[in-house]
Amino acid sequence: MVCLGNICRSPMAAAILSNRTADWNSPRIIVDSSGTGAWHIGQGPHPTSQRVWENAGYTYSHAARQFQASDFYSTDLILVMDSNNFIKVSNLAENETSREKIFYLRSFDKSLSAIDPKSERFAELEVPDPYNQTIEAYEETLIMIERAIDGLLQDLSR
Repeated sequence: MVCLGNICRSPMAAAILSNRTADWNSPRIIVDSSGTGAWHIGQGPHPTSQRVWENAGYTYSHAARQFQASDFYSTDLILVMDSNNFIKVSNLAENETSREKIFYLRSFDKSLSAIDPKSERFAELEVPDPYNQTIEAYEETLIMIERAIDGLLQDLSR
């Protein structure tokens, strides 16, 4: 999971996915998150983000880190939150094999799966950054992420 600062969206998505796949053995899912920016390296999640995922029943321990080109070697699937993240991560890819691992998380939301991320509708696939907004913005983010992860898990369980 990749967002900008790695304190709001991507740790929330990691919390949801890791909790929902904790008992999976095949495929075994190892979840990590990172940010394209370096501002918050080593910090915990944004308090509102953590409160929202915990209120929804998810537990997760998190320390922010920055996405590195080496992550392409240890990761099968890179799920980004917005076009800025998509571009920055894509620019770190050394080859097409690495670029093929990058997806918008919301492209797995079954109601959005027909949207081509390279079309003019790409913005519909973005998870807006709730950083320092109201708790309601974080709750909306949680709902978007849960829907996308529902679709992702359906795809992975086939």
